[in-house]
Amino acid sequence: MIPFNFEYYKPETVEEAVNLFNKLKIIGKKPMYYGGGTEFISMARTHNIYTEAVIDIKAIPECNIYQLQNNELIIGSAITLTNIAELNLFPLLSLAVKRIADHTIQGKITLGGNLAGTIIYREAVLPLMVADSEVVIAGTDGIKKIPLRDVFDRRIQLNEGEMIIQTVTNNQFLSMPYIHVKRTKNEKIDYPLITMAGLKNNNRISIAFSGVCEYPFRSSLIEDILNDNSVSVNEKINKAINNMPDQILNDLSGSSEYRKFMLHTMLYEALSELGVVS
Repeated sequence: MIPFNFEYYKPETVEEAVNLFNKLKIIGKKPMYYGGGTEFISMARTHNIYTEAVIDIKAIPECNIYQLQNNELIIGSAITLTNIAELNLFPLLSLAVKRIADHTIQGKITLGGNLAGTIIYREAVLPLMVADSEVVIAGTDGIKKIPLRDVFDRRIQLNEGEMIIQTVTNNQFLSMPYIHVKRTKNEKIDYPLITMAGLKNNNRISIAFSGVCEYPFRSSLIEDILNDNSVSVNEKINKAINNMPDQILNDLSGSSEYRKFMLHTMLYEALSELGVVS
């Protein structure tokens, strides 16, 4: 049971949702956008989140799109991980979301919820990172489409009152050779020890990571290292590991040293699958 009362709203347009947020904010209701609700419910039960007004975005048509249009794949923020996996228009993303939580929970978690959630892993963002996707965001200043790399810094950087409407990915990335490698501490479905997602574009590898540091990331430096064919595979893997953008996680799932060991194995596996290691 959620230990506090709140008002529930279900707007039918983006403009209505944004205006409602602003009105509720003015009267001190501490409004919150709501998609699948899995994180909201679990955090509310443990007293880690509080609001007096929930704005459910699932009735907004733009948030429920999942289609190819004008050489782009558009995915609404209210689309569930199950929908993404089953329709499989972006195989790398479909593979990634299949291993986020169990099948029952996947039917409730939305793409927007995973991208903007407080859980540090946010694994659905990795395929979008390597595919140079864009994000459509709505707020008081209107609707804007911006590169994901410009708005994702450890997490989606949204101003108060802004909401994710869609992600947009160019069709060319959907059919590229790809890899998804995930290791967990115990079960196949669990928070990751490390997750990697990569694409091969004209013999150049793009790769993104979750579980290595306290946030998901894609690093141009690491990509340059991994695409340097003047050194051996082991040399560039070691160099990549030594150039992570932050401290390597050390927690109950695994020590930093164990993660380094696992990262070496996983990078070798990824490079092999993408045809870099003969």
